[in-house]
Amino acid sequence: MEILLFLFFLVLLALASAVGLTADSRDSADWKPSDDGRRWRSRPC
Repeated sequence: MEILLFLFFLVLLALASAVGLTADSRDSADWKPSDDGRRWRSRPC
């Protein structure tokens, strides 16, 4: 029964996302460019 409830929750989230009711709360503040999967490191001037 728990599996069905979990699957129902996932389907509900997918439907909400498809309709546009969800929003990405990440603001990319911690995003840094990468080179082949390695993050660039800022160097002191």
